[in-house]
Amino acid sequence: MKKYKTIIGILLLLISSMVSAQDDLNRYLETAAKNNPGLKAKFNEYMAALEVAPQVKALPDPQIAFGYFIQPVETRVGPQEFKISASQIFPWFGTLKAKENAAFQLAKAKYEVFNEAKSELFNEVRSTYYNLYFNNKAISITDENIEILNTFRQLAIIKVESGLVSAVDEYRIEMEIGDLENQLALLKDKQYFLEVMFNNLLNTDEHESILVPESLWTNDFSFSKQEALDSIRINNHQLLSIDFQAEALRYKKDVANKNGKPSFSIGVDYTFVGKGDNNMAGTDAFMFPKVGITIPLYRNKYKAMVQEVIYLETAKENEKVNKINVLEILFENGWKDYRDADRRISLYESQLNLSNKSLKLLETDYTTGNKNFEEILRMERKVLKYNLELEKSRSDKQAAISFITYLMGN
Repeated sequence: MKKYKTIIGILLLLISSMVSAQDDLNRYLETAAKNNPGLKAKFNEYMAALEVAPQVKALPDPQIAFGYFIQPVETRVGPQEFKISASQIFPWFGTLKAKENAAFQLAKAKYEVFNEAKSELFNEVRSTYYNLYFNNKAISITDENIEILNTFRQLAIIKVESGLVSAVDEYRIEMEIGDLENQLALLKDKQYFLEVMFNNLLNTDEHESILVPESLWTNDFSFSKQEALDSIRINNHQLLSIDFQAEALRYKKDVANKNGKPSFSIGVDYTFVGKGDNNMAGTDAFMFPKVGITIPLYRNKYKAMVQEVIYLETAKENEKVNKINVLEILFENGWKDYRDADRRISLYESQLNLSNKSLKLLETDYTTGNKNFEEILRMERKVLKYNLELEKSRSDKQAAISFITYLMGN
């Protein structure tokens, strides 16, 4: 019973540490969303796009004109000295609303560009985090192997001094340790590079320590392949952006059609009249209302505007089909990586278990007899390889899940 309680306690501790590690990653994602300058740039571009709608939905500015008579025009009531006129142009009915709708759709497209940038950033943060985990584990595993080889070297020295084996065994271990120490130095340099890269994605202090789990979680992908594909076609931010751009073009075509309709203007003139020859004050003649109409006579211009939008709509349709094809290729590659990593985890867990058992047997044989030491070194290399490959598989699996999730627009 105590044994089972101990096992359960260990499992609960592992689950707790994995949940805590996932919480750490979520906090890093929140930090990246708040601090990343590239993401802030995309958000400001979206905010700028929102400011277009109030501009295009407004009426054209009123026109006010002032006219001064260099030689006053004499009238019965006195000379006309100067004149002020004001007018307002009104485009065809619905033109301004169509422009506003087009601007809103383009703003929505910009928002999807922002969401795409955020999803891409989150994928980069997660992928770098998993690389940090693997590199950190590689450093730990390499350190452990160097310690094991140092133990073997002490054993080899004893056997050499006893005359049981050749000094070649000691030299082989020293060469193996030298190779691992060189690999360890490279891994430590890479760790620093990954930490700088990670902190730059978060736009935080590059010397800030990064919390990585002792053991990476092994979550499986929670959707079927078809569900993932359907989600990509519906929710991918690049496709949604294209959809909103296409919707904006529909309104732009409406604007182009309405631009070919007449526009109207309404205004008034106010004329100031001076004193006449009879030295009597003149009467200001005002309230001269006027109505104007602009007739778009050059039809080829407006036909070309409509045809331009039609070509752009066709281009957007082709762009969306092409983007779907590209995304499906990326998904298939990501799905392949996910399946491959999942298979490799099972394989290397089994291989690592067998190689560890084999190494213990070889070590016992070498201690008690004259077993060829080269077999021990060969098996030690396999243990190191399978340890590293297992952790790489775990990292690759979560990176593949992250990439597929990014394509799905989550």
